Amino acid sequence: MIPLPWVTRVQYAIRIGTDLRSTISIMSLMLEEIRQQPEVLEAFLNAPPDSLASLRNRYARNRPSLVVIVARGTSDNAALFARYLFEITVGIPTTLAAPSIATLYDRLTVPEGALIIGISQSGESTDINGYVDSAKRCGAFTVGITNNGASTLARLADEVVPIGAGTEASVAATKTYTAELIAIYCLARALGAQIRTDDLKAIPKLVGNQLEFETTVRELAGRYRDMSHAVVVGRGLNYANGLEFALKLMETSYVVASGFSAADFAHGPIAMVERDFPSFVFSLPGPTAEQTGKLVRRLTDGGADTICIGPADLLAGLPCAHSIELRGRFPSPSDLPEDTFTVIPSIVPGQLFAAHLAESKGLNPDHPRMLSKVTRTL
Repeated sequence: MIPLPWVTRVQYAIRIGTDLRSTISIMSLMLEEIRQQPEVLEAFLNAPPDSLASLRNRYARNRPSLVVIVARGTSDNAALFARYLFEITVGIPTTLAAPSIATLYDRLTVPEGALIIGISQSGESTDINGYVDSAKRCGAFTVGITNNGASTLARLADEVVPIGAGTEASVAATKTYTAELIAIYCLARALGAQIRTDDLKAIPKLVGNQLEFETTVRELAGRYRDMSHAVVVGRGLNYANGLEFALKLMETSYVVASGFSAADFAHGPIAMVERDFPSFVFSLPGPTAEQTGKLVRRLTDGGADTICIGPADLLAGLPCAHSIELRGRFPSPSDLPEDTFTVIPSIVPGQLFAAHLAESKGLNPDHPRMLSKVTRTL
């Protein structure tokens, strides 16, 4: 069956007398692409790009002294995850670039020995490509992570890591985000991180476990159909997910949502939370668990409507108003933090919630207003 354009789907739903919201749930490209993620991740891990082996050889004896990552939007959230992962597992200082330093101010300087990584789903983001080009002219070695191996970014970078997620037709990025994350795990290995292949290969199944409980997430999203504002809180490796979930709520359901580090949130923004204020919290095991648990209790004591995302055994000890339980056993090697491999499975309930919240509001999550798939800024 050839997928119908969204307008045609609406007309078709009206003609046959079906409920529009049910049609969106079945036909949404965003949901279709969320459901493709186990296969996308498995395909990448089964046939990783040759460039990863080349990078591993390059940095076997001489690691970069600094990593600078340039990205926007969802890819910038993936870049934030990379910052935590590289510094935790490899010990290389990592920073996120301000693209306009190169593109508008023309003042880019790159330290000797720095690795510059550009992340762009399309590979056609003007400011990302401009920054990578400027960095190359400064003598830096550059890597591009993109879903388009024939893109401008792929041509500009010294090495390209194509994520191979296939065509992503929905404006809201889902499978390209998790594919970028799996590529970042593999890039960390190329830089020397002691990440085992078997642990990475457990991730696609864990993503599949979360998809099995889509109905539960849909029902919870329906309870929040009137939600107009929210906060989403993550910490450490899952801080990126806090920002990404908030972004999905904004662009698919037009919810005024802000993503925060749990630590930053406690330094002021928590004052805006009042009774029944929707507060989503990624509650994962590991070094961040104790502080995140304290924040959940503080929010609950203040009357906030807390929705926690995490494994059942951890959520059982938290006073969450609602919970989205993560299913399956996460890899937790003794030499890595316990939350190292939680990030990709943890975002899946957030993606599903955002898509079904849009459905419950009667919105089209595939084509948000004023947005296009490729955004060109300087």
